[in-house]
Amino acid sequence: MDRLTAMQAYVRVVEAGTFTKAADSLDLPKATVTRLIQTLESHLRTKLLNRTTRRVTVTPDGAAYYERAVRLLGDLEELEGSMSQARVTPRGRIRIDVPGVVGREMIIPHLPDFYAKYPDIQIELGVSDRTVDLISDNIDCVIRGGDLTDQSLVARRISEFRFITCATPEYLRRHGTPAHPRELGEAPHRMVGYFSARSGKVMSDTFRRGDETVEVVGNHVIAVNDANAYLNAGLAHLGVVQVTCFMAAPLIKSGELVRVLEEWDAEPIPVYVVYPPNRHLSSKLRVFVDWVVELLGREALGGMNLRCTN
Repeated sequence: MDRLTAMQAYVRVVEAGTFTKAADSLDLPKATVTRLIQTLESHLRTKLLNRTTRRVTVTPDGAAYYERAVRLLGDLEELEGSMSQARVTPRGRIRIDVPGVVGREMIIPHLPDFYAKYPDIQIELGVSDRTVDLISDNIDCVIRGGDLTDQSLVARRISEFRFITCATPEYLRRHGTPAHPRELGEAPHRMVGYFSARSGKVMSDTFRRGDETVEVVGNHVIAVNDANAYLNAGLAHLGVVQVTCFMAAPLIKSGELVRVLEEWDAEPIPVYVVYPPNRHLSSKLRVFVDWVVELLGREALGGMNLRCTN
């Protein structure tokens, strides 16, 4: 038995939750993964997993073996990296998941700069606003905005997104210009709503002016759960929108959007890079994260904010 391969297969089964997902992520037949786990259990003379038709769970012995195996595999990868040129020229595949607007507007346009430095790294980039399961989907890290609810994950705050309130000239012609955020909660004004894909609840918008804070659930005829759809609804004159500075800046410059309620600051959203627990931070992932930290810090907090001012 190749104990290293069996150990890797076991860790992946535990993290994925099913033999099928583990086999897919390892690019192995399901029967091969099953045989590796059975052989490993026979070698260790203990049961590591409880199997059901839909999911597997770890036994107490299996949990202890998983913790040691994760550390051992991480140490092995680090050792191999130190014995080669992996630290100088990281290589291999990483799986990343980012919000749609971050992927399309920020990361993808700058990837040629990344590949100029690291041509041997292959990125599988999930681009959506949906919530993913880092462990079962075998994702190395995600970038997420807003408050984090899963306390089991490891998070590093890397930046924040700032917003301004905008509307199209046509919307303002039809409905007038709001003088106070509370006006957005009732006719004739409208806001484009944004609802949580997890809860289905339409989120409120927060406005601040000095010591005064106003929270508004906007009067809306449409609510979406994707940042680009949200902006497109605003551009279709369907309501006032709170848009990130880097998205709003070129549209304000072109005259497609007009800034409103300029005395009021929209609530900024913190941005995090998030890792699964017990996941080793390889050299290839580390250089990508460092690059993203620098990129988002520059784009979200630097020149983009300056271009949001009139």
